[in-house]
Amino acid sequence: MWLKAPNINTTHGFSTRKGGISPTPYNSLNLAGQDDLPENIHQNRVIALKELGITLNQIAHLKQIHGCDVIEASTGTFTGDALVSNEKGIALAVAAADCYPLLFHDPVNNVIGAAHAGWRGTVARIAGETIKKMITLGAETKHIRMAIGPGISAEKFEVGEEVQQIFLEAKFPSRCIQKKNINLIEANIFAAMEMGILSENIWAMKRCTFEEDFFSYRRDQGKTGRLWGLIMLK
Repeated sequence: MWLKAPNINTTHGFSTRKGGISPTPYNSLNLAGQDDLPENIHQNRVIALKELGITLNQIAHLKQIHGCDVIEASTGTFTGDALVSNEKGIALAVAAADCYPLLFHDPVNNVIGAAHAGWRGTVARIAGETIKKMITLGAETKHIRMAIGPGISAEKFEVGEEVQQIFLEAKFPSRCIQKKNINLIEANIFAAMEMGILSENIWAMKRCTFEEDFFSYRRDQGKTGRLWGLIMLK
């Protein structure tokens, strides 16, 4: 149900699509979206959060807009694409189904972050913006750990010339742009390291959402569920 990152030592996880109650095409652990029945999503969240020892009233989550707005979280729903907090007991959740969920943790200063990184957020450096906001809450770049969850692989993410050009104009290195494909993992790592995050503190799952364990908007032609990336200070 939840996959963990070895470099994050607080409550966290990246969900899979297994273990919930939603019917096809949202089967089964759909945690967000507008097409599945709200009662199914609610029950799936209860089931998934119980595995982590979290209740629904501890969740901060987002109406995501594929931008780079970072919100200092309390519980409830916000508009933006990243959340940060230095308060214990607030679980930050971002939804994804090809876009990358990014989790951040400064274990020394007790600051966390969670970001939703599609290609638009990635090219706008949502990773860097999240780190900047964490620093305002007391985090230090030398201590921040970053974990990149499942998302669409470079091999599956073919884009048009206009998107390639946007990445080039935004000064992303050539390793992020592979012929007609964009490597969003490498692009988010680059954006984090620009901010001073140490390479040894960055971990990527490197699993593609085209795999059957995950939801994929592109693979399923828009009719699919949503995964969560979640993190909370113990």
